[in-house]
Amino acid sequence: MYEHTHTADGTRPPRGKAGGGPGAPRLRAAAVGAVAMAVLGAGFTLPASAAGAEHTGRVSSERGGHAATQAALDGVVQGGPPGAIALAQRGHDVWAGRSGTSDLATGRKPRADDRFRVGSITKTFVATVVLQLEAEGRLSLDDTVDHWLPGMVSGNGHDGTKITLRRLLNHTSGIYSYTDDADFKQKEFSTGFLQHRYDTWTPQQIVRLAMTHQPAFAPGTGWSYSDTNYTLAAMVIEKATGHPYAREIERRILRPLHMDSTTLPGTRARVPGPSGRAYSKLTGELAGPAEPNSPTYDVTEFNPSLAGAAGEIISTTGDLNRFYQALLSGRLLDKRRLKEMTTTEPIEGMPTVSYGLGLMKIKLSCGIDVWGHNGGIQGSVSQTMATADGGHVLSLNFNGDWNVHEQRVVEAEFCGE
Repeated sequence: MYEHTHTADGTRPPRGKAGGGPGAPRLRAAAVGAVAMAVLGAGFTLPASAAGAEHTGRVSSERGGHAATQAALDGVVQGGPPGAIALAQRGHDVWAGRSGTSDLATGRKPRADDRFRVGSITKTFVATVVLQLEAEGRLSLDDTVDHWLPGMVSGNGHDGTKITLRRLLNHTSGIYSYTDDADFKQKEFSTGFLQHRYDTWTPQQIVRLAMTHQPAFAPGTGWSYSDTNYTLAAMVIEKATGHPYAREIERRILRPLHMDSTTLPGTRARVPGPSGRAYSKLTGELAGPAEPNSPTYDVTEFNPSLAGAAGEIISTTGDLNRFYQALLSGRLLDKRRLKEMTTTEPIEGMPTVSYGLGLMKIKLSCGIDVWGHNGGIQGSVSQTMATADGGHVLSLNFNGDWNVHEQRVVEAEFCGE
């Protein structure tokens, strides 16, 4: 692994310097933060080792002090990404785990407060702001996209006059996902990334690219995960408020919840410290399989406008836990809007998974329902899941985007003995 780590120009960095700048199958592994929708059963094998666990606060004795969660974290790292961190909270009990390394050049160990790119977890933030605006009477989920963005969604069968904001948020719009475009994938998920990592993508460019393709289906007749949906939702937020969506997230969520380690970087390429490095095989797919001896590239720095409202946020496990706890406990939305958010759409062929408004529900092997989102972006796979009241929550991150089976860690935390 160390021998195959490359910098932006494809060369191996000198020792001591880092170079450069979503097991659970996925519906579309190429998407920015593609949703991990298949849930592992109870028959998977976990390694016995619980080495690397860090404990803070009063740790519960349940499930052997999170030994199963730590073992799952170790197991995923053994078969895939270089390192991982996780933070579980249940009442006053707090547990932090880590595994592997956060920097292949220096051997730095992951830290509980490391920042990382959260990918499609960003979508829950965007959906929350849209629902807050509805509560204020600034818009309606039944408004059409064309009402707010006239002519933006049109061509090749797309028709924004027939797509509501609700259908954007729950992925029933049928709008083509720009991250499925072959040229985009070559530039951003294959080795072409090394030449295009600092390119800027505007929301208008992204939507125009999506409109060059036909929709997946007529609005409301199916379900398909589309990153374009959230690019459009963010554009609606700006139209409704007069402010960029990032400013609204900061004003409405980050500052009130004191999420001081969470940022929306825009076009800024660097991940603020403390942070480790992020790695990819650049196979053309995110979180898909990769040969263990294939080159590993340092992809820590890049212009995240390629993801934008579909997946640009940088955060920590602690901040993500705080956000989902506040959201599910009713601190950010009133009861009516939280009910809207948690009204889910079934997904064909996946009876244990459904999707609401920027929020997904998974029924685990032990019968527990958990709510949250996951996200994958170059060099980073993350997930936050919580019980319906937010009382038990887990956030995790892997600093590599291949052979990641993050659902094993979720199963271990909520169902492990």
